[in-house]
Amino acid sequence: MPRTAAPTPPALIAPLAPGPALFGPVAAGGLVAEIEAYLASLPAPARTPVPYICPYGSTPRPWHAGHPEPRATLLDRALNRPARPVPVGAADHLRLASRYIGAHGWLQGAMWDEAGRVCLLGAQAAVLAHGYGTPATVRTARVQLMEVLHATGRPARSPDEFNDRPTTREGDVHQLLDRAAARAARLGL
Repeated sequence: MPRTAAPTPPALIAPLAPGPALFGPVAAGGLVAEIEAYLASLPAPARTPVPYICPYGSTPRPWHAGHPEPRATLLDRALNRPARPVPVGAADHLRLASRYIGAHGWLQGAMWDEAGRVCLLGAQAAVLAHGYGTPATVRTARVQLMEVLHATGRPARSPDEFNDRPTTREGDVHQLLDRAAARAARLGL
């Protein structure tokens, strides 16, 4: 014969005593308060700033970003003349020339080519032609380039000669422009 479980006598079953509810909003409120108290007792995490990196890439920035574009006034348009140049110092002119080379490409032996690449002089001429600075700014910037060339032990008759040397690379031109810009900034030019 199959065995069946014997029924539990009613005296052995403990009645549920009235007390705090095991479930429901009253019990949840106490638990939440306990968790919040525990979290408040923990030390604040050290926040280290992390640069945001967009997962979709970055927005291309023009080479003259950070400088206003030259705008023709009503008088300029009435007289059919170009807009006044944006005033920039020699340091900014040199930085813009470096950024122009970075954006359009670098070459040796010519001021520019059909692809838009430019040499050091071509970059300075392009920055001037786009309305940033004056011819006096370009002259001051070229003096700073010559000073840096001579101070670093790379004498040349002109920055263009340095640009066209067979041993010169694009990185050398950017480094020259950066050093000359830093020197011009220190001198307040």
